[in-house]
Amino acid sequence: MIILDDVDRRILRHFQAEPALATADLAERAGVTAATCWRRLDRMRSEGVILAEEAVIDWSALGYTLEVSLRFTIDKDQPRAFDEFIAAAREVPEVLEIQTFLGLVDVRLSVIARDLRHYQEVYRERILTLPHIADVEALMHIARIKTDEVLPL
Repeated sequence: MIILDDVDRRILRHFQAEPALATADLAERAGVTAATCWRRLDRMRSEGVILAEEAVIDWSALGYTLEVSLRFTIDKDQPRAFDEFIAAAREVPEVLEIQTFLGLVDVRLSVIARDLRHYQEVYRERILTLPHIADVEALMHIARIKTDEVLPL
């Protein structure tokens, strides 16, 4: 476990809020010098605290109006069934997220589509052809109430 002090947490709080800030501006908001801020960010990146800085794209603005959560139970009769399913699911462009679980559900895929007709095409041609499916359940997404990856620092 990596130990963060108050300065690290202050920098991360402001960094999470506005990751595109210049280091000098971030340093000013965190109440440290630019050099200190740069060194702390560099250390947190090298220690794996900060994994990436990425663009977040609103896929609905690009015409994808549907999101469906698909929950799968995998037929695990073959030793590599799970890995083969995951590898094939990664190749489906409409799959935004893949999660694995312990319990009744093995895998959850978050799938987007432009409309119901497109979803039906993706489901029949790309999803149902994934290997080793024992059972699948679809949950139509209605609303995103909270989506946040900001930690309470």
